[in-house]
Amino acid sequence: MRSYQTLFRTPEFTPFLLSFAAFAAAQTIGGLALGTLVFRATGSPFLSALSMFGPQLAQLVGAMFLLSGADRLPPRAILTGLSLAFAAGTAVQAMPGLPLWAVFGVLLAQGVVASLGGGVRGGLLTEILPKDGYVLGRSVYSMLWGLTQMAGFATGGVLLALLSPRTCLLLAAALYALSALVTRLGLTARPPRASGRPSLAATWRTNALLWSSRPRRLTYLGLWVPNGLVIGGDSLYVSYAPGAAGTLYACGALGMIAGDLLVGRLVPPAWRPRLATPLRLLLAVPYLFFVLRPGVALSAVAAAVASVGFAATLVLQERLLALTPDDLAGHALGLHATGTAALQGTAAALAGALAQLTSPATAMTLMAAGSITATLTLAALTTHEARRPTESRGA
Repeated sequence: MRSYQTLFRTPEFTPFLLSFAAFAAAQTIGGLALGTLVFRATGSPFLSALSMFGPQLAQLVGAMFLLSGADRLPPRAILTGLSLAFAAGTAVQAMPGLPLWAVFGVLLAQGVVASLGGGVRGGLLTEILPKDGYVLGRSVYSMLWGLTQMAGFATGGVLLALLSPRTCLLLAAALYALSALVTRLGLTARPPRASGRPSLAATWRTNALLWSSRPRRLTYLGLWVPNGLVIGGDSLYVSYAPGAAGTLYACGALGMIAGDLLVGRLVPPAWRPRLATPLRLLLAVPYLFFVLRPGVALSAVAAAVASVGFAATLVLQERLLALTPDDLAGHALGLHATGTAALQGTAAALAGALAQLTSPATAMTLMAAGSITATLTLAALTTHEARRPTESRGA
C-alpha cells in the first residue's frame, strides 16, 4: 500500500485517526496548561518539566501490571475507557485550590492507565490495515500527532494568553470526552487478539519473551534512549522561553511532520533500514546549538530541523514488527510505547534537575550530547550483531 487514497478508503482508519486526534489535542493543550500552572505556582523548571512529562514515568508501573491486556482485552472498550479516565482526571486538576501533591497524584494515576493505550492503538492499527500498509498508516498517524501538537501548542499558547490555565484544562477534559465518543461510535467492537486473561504473570512472561532476543533488545533501546533524552531537553521549553514555549513546541511538531512524510511516503522501503542512525543523529545534533543560548527564532529553527529525526521511530517500529510474532504485536508495541514514555519522563526529570543546577540552555545541550553518544553506541552494537550468525526469531 503506497497510496494515501487507498489508505483512507480502508474501513475504520479515519475514525481511528479522529479519535486519536482529539486525544492528542487534549494531551497537548492540557500538558502545556498544566506545565504553565505549575511553573507559575512554583517557579521551578524541575516541577514544570515533571508535570508535563512525569506521568510517563508512571507508565512503568502499568507496564509491569497491565500490559498483557494490550492483546487480551477488547480494543474499543479499552480506548473508550482510557479517554473517559483522562477526561475525569484532567477535570479534577482544573479544580481551584487543588494542592500540588494531588495534582501529581492524578498525573501518576493517568500514567499508570495510559500504559495500555500505546499497545492497544498499535495492535488495533495492525488489524485495521494490511501488513504492507502499516508503515504508511503509521506515518500518517505520526504526522497527525505532529499536526495536532503544532496546532495544539500554538492554540494552547494563545488560549493561555486569553484564559487561565484551569480553563484550558477544562477544555482538554472536553476533548478527551470527545475522543471517547468518536471511539465508541466510529470503531467496530473486536474481540481480543490473544487468548487468556490479562495478569501480572502474563505481562512479565511476555515482557521477558520479547526482551530475550538480542536484536529486539537493541531495537527497543534504539526506540527509547536517543528519543527520550531529546524529549527530556524539550521539556525545558517552558523554563527556557516562558513566553514562547508554544512556538517552540509547534515548530518541533512541524519538523516531525516533515520527517514522517519523507520516510513514510517518499523513501523507498529498501532504503528505510539505512536511515535509522542518521535520523537519530539529526534528532540531537541541532540541540548542541543551544549552548549559545539562541533567541526564539533560531531556537525554533533548530527545533524544527531536529524533529525531522523523529522519523527514525518509523524505521525502528518496522524492524520491531519484523522481529515479533503477530499475536504479540500489541504487547510489543505497548512495551515500545511504555518504554519510550518512561525514558522521556526520566529524561525530563533529569533535564529539570540539571536546569536547576545550571540553566535550561546548558541542560538541553547536555541531553543532546547524551543522545548522540547513545545513538553511536547502539549503531556500533547493531553492526556487530549483524556480523554474527542470524539469530532465530523464535517468539
